[in-house]
Amino acid sequence: MEENEGGGARGGGTETYSHIWWALASAAQLGWAISSFKRGHAGDSHFMPFKAFYVASLFVGATSTAAVSVLHVSGIHKVRFSLSLPLAF
Repeated sequence: MEENEGGGARGGGTETYSHIWWALASAAQLGWAISSFKRGHAGDSHFMPFKAFYVASLFVGATSTAAVSVLHVSGIHKVRFSLSLPLAF
C-alpha cells in the first residue's frame, strides 16, 4: 500500500483514491454474497456446508474490505502491532 501514498506515477499530489477501489470491492462482494444467499439451496444437499461457508466468507470479506476503505479514508495507511507478552511460564 505504500506506493499509493506519495502520488507516485499518478502525479505530484499526495491525494490518493485507493479507498474508492476498496469500497468498490466491498460493494461487489456484498452484492455477490446477497445474490448467493437469495439463490438458496440448489443441487445436492451434501454440498450445503460448503455453500454456507462460501456465502459467509463473502460477507466477511465484504466487511473487511469496507473496514480497510474506512481506514484509508480516515488517513490511516499503516497499522503497526507491537505486542509484547509477559512470559509467565
